[in-house]
Amino acid sequence: MNKKTWHNLALGASALTLLTVSACGSGDGGSQDRNPKQGASPAISVIPGSAGSPPAVSSSAGRFTVHTDDKLGPVVSDARGMTVYVFDKDTTPGTSACEGACAKDWPAVPADRATASPGLNQDLLGSLTRPDGTRQLTLAGKPLYYYAKDTKPKETSGQNIGGVWHAAAPDGWKSGVPRPALGVLNDPKLGPILQDGNGRTLYLFTKDTPWPMKTACGTACLATWTPTGLVSEADAKAAGLPAKTLFPFTTANGSRQESFNCWPGYTFKGDTQPGLTGGQNVGGVWFAIKANIKKIDRGATVPAAKG
Repeated sequence: MNKKTWHNLALGASALTLLTVSACGSGDGGSQDRNPKQGASPAISVIPGSAGSPPAVSSSAGRFTVHTDDKLGPVVSDARGMTVYVFDKDTTPGTSACEGACAKDWPAVPADRATASPGLNQDLLGSLTRPDGTRQLTLAGKPLYYYAKDTKPKETSGQNIGGVWHAAAPDGWKSGVPRPALGVLNDPKLGPILQDGNGRTLYLFTKDTPWPMKTACGTACLATWTPTGLVSEADAKAAGLPAKTLFPFTTANGSRQESFNCWPGYTFKGDTQPGLTGGQNVGGVWFAIKANIKKIDRGATVPAAKG
């Protein structure tokens, strides 16, 4: 082999080596980065719908967000903007009542790698195992679904179908449906806690004085914390509380405020959506109010949910 032939063979080998590195390396264009198991974008599967419609189900959940619908208010959607729904017939914890033909029209939202954006409480995301072994995403214990005929982001064509399907609110409530004046949020960390008629978490302030009720939340404090309005005995009973839990009182400025076992209630202005608990343990003195107040003793027992 002469010197010129040897030189040409060496150049060819070098080019082959560079080609191999470009195709199989671990750089930005490498095959490892396209593997969903390595954290890249997952594969998408299409559910029934019109031909050529955008995919409505992905192999993993992705990041969930909250957007405001002009008619329904706050609505939860997945990473691609597809609306997710709750089903009134899901009444048994840890199970889905939508199987077989139902699941074709209402595919389960997958739970794998589900995360929450600001405005959605990550602690409320959970999962259940369906009969086929797949994991379905839950929100405050409510199974979540897609609707097969939703073909574009933020579409809500599944709203109120059969009177039992509703777009999911950020706390698992039904978007577009009136809320009770006093609600209960099943928080996995804090347990059942109280909500006001807008779905905002109710808090107590341990610096307040129970019986006779006196608030320690002055002008600066009130810039962040809003006193709870009055609720009726019927509202309390609907939330599972005995009527004697309520102790309405008149504040120093003459306004009326509700208290629970003599502890004045407040909402936190940082909780911009239903289901958030951003006021929990602020300064070590603010705590969500338990929804299962069992002992009524004029404030001797503090109904603080501390997790």
